[in-house]
Amino acid sequence: MIKLAVIGDVGSGKSHFARLLGYPVFNADQEVEKLYAKNKNIYFKLKKNLPKFIRKFPIDKQDLFKAIKKNPINLKKIIRIVHPQVRKEMSLFLKKFSKKKLVILDIPLYLENKINRPEDIIVYIESKPNKIMNHLKKRSNFNKYIYKILKKNQFSNEYKKSQSDFIIVNNFQPTRLKLEAKKLLDTILL
Repeated sequence: MIKLAVIGDVGSGKSHFARLLGYPVFNADQEVEKLYAKNKNIYFKLKKNLPKFIRKFPIDKQDLFKAIKKNPINLKKIIRIVHPQVRKEMSLFLKKFSKKKLVILDIPLYLENKINRPEDIIVYIESKPNKIMNHLKKRSNFNKYIYKILKKNQFSNEYKKSQSDFIIVNNFQPTRLKLEAKKLLDTILL
């Protein structure tokens, strides 16, 4: 099984590109959403660590944003609780699809969390900052302050590019991105 990790800046189109590849995708952001909605153990741990902010289940992301705005250190508390469970979900995903030729890992903090292995293929999605910001502003839950805090917890884009096997430019033109996905698969799956 080939593991292909899709990385890039927040809002660069990583998840869209990952889906275009047509193979099973592990989307860490979606897994986090599921944990907030369905995992009472995560809820109780977050409530214990952030009692002023976490009061109801399912967990409301706005409550987490408020905790992070109040004190950016709260993001580290959230990460320490949530990320180990996301890793468990990723392990289950990899076992489930172990017979597949290729699986896609859409994990924003792939390098930061040291999930990468030498044999993994890393694809960096590059987009212009103004296009990313326009894309992000269309999201209903976009918060510029939270965006800046999240960016501080990530490696620089230059470092991410230096660690990548492929760089795909996303100009947010669907036809072009589909073509890039096909070219990448043709190269990897020779």
